[in-house]
Amino acid sequence: MSDPNPISDTAPFQKDIFERLLAGETILSNDLQISRLREEAFAVKALLNEMNNAVDPEEITQTLSRILDKEVQDVAVFTPIYINYGKHITIGKNVFINFDCTFLALGGIMIEDDVLIGPKVSLITENHPLNPEERKGLIGKPILIKKNAWIGANATILPGVTIGENAVVAAGAVVSKDVPDNTIVGGIPAKFLKTI
Repeated sequence: MSDPNPISDTAPFQKDIFERLLAGETILSNDLQISRLREEAFAVKALLNEMNNAVDPEEITQTLSRILDKEVQDVAVFTPIYINYGKHITIGKNVFINFDCTFLALGGIMIEDDVLIGPKVSLITENHPLNPEERKGLIGKPILIKKNAWIGANATILPGVTIGENAVVAAGAVVSKDVPDNTIVGGIPAKFLKTI
């Protein structure tokens, strides 16, 4: 007697969609796991509602740890903050995140120790393919913010960018290329201004 639910030898094993995004794979809109992105975003939104309405710093830190699925220490967050997927975010010690920041983190965000993030900063690790037929797909590229960097108010850091140690991103900058250690960048697109 044959198995009523056979496993096809020709069906390829597909890695988890979040692992594939973190690895930089293009995820198309017809991907079998695409609905998981929305499910996870709404699960995080429920925790964000709790965190963004909290007034106790300890409660904010505890809820942020739940969103990131890892413990954060010595992190000050002035809410509100907006995150679509927290498990790809790592935050070091003694980090300050000011009001109204947005972290689109499917591609991965690493914030090292002693980083300052100004109000309305956007860290965007996600992009869409240029090909119009694939435009509704997603591509993830990580953002790394190294120790003691300072991201000024309303700056936008785009996918795949590394902000160097002690670097400063001026307010309102749009950063599309890596920023070397000990430098200041500003403008749209961000350009080198001076060495610290």
